[in-house]
Amino acid sequence: MIGRQEGRLAVAGGRGDRGSATVWVALTAATMCAVFAAVLCLGQAIAARHRAGGAADLAALAAADRALWGAPDACAKALEVARAQGAELVRCTVTGEIADVRARAGFGPYRPSVRARAGPPPALAGPTPGLPAAVP
Repeated sequence: MIGRQEGRLAVAGGRGDRGSATVWVALTAATMCAVFAAVLCLGQAIAARHRAGGAADLAALAAADRALWGAPDACAKALEVARAQGAELVRCTVTGEIADVRARAGFGPYRPSVRARAGPPPALAGPTPGLPAAVP
């Protein structure tokens, strides 16, 4: 039964869903905040991974450039380059002309560690253990 009460249209049966829009808006806002927080965390993790990867690549190239001067000099240069990129050098090994480094960089709460290798092309460097021989 539909009737008028005090200038408003009233539905027979009561007011069971009065204020439910407020609940739905609050739930939607909370859900959107949670999704935004998850996307923000994912973005920080990806940015940290890219920062660490860039630092590792540059440090490996610097170490490979100095590989003929000896492993201590090559790793010292890799450390210098990694620090210039805002990263820390976790590991540095030089075998022949091949430099293998691991760098860690942080962004927000994330601190990924990335490995990079650098050296001359396989056709010029000779066989590397664990890698297939170059096809001429």
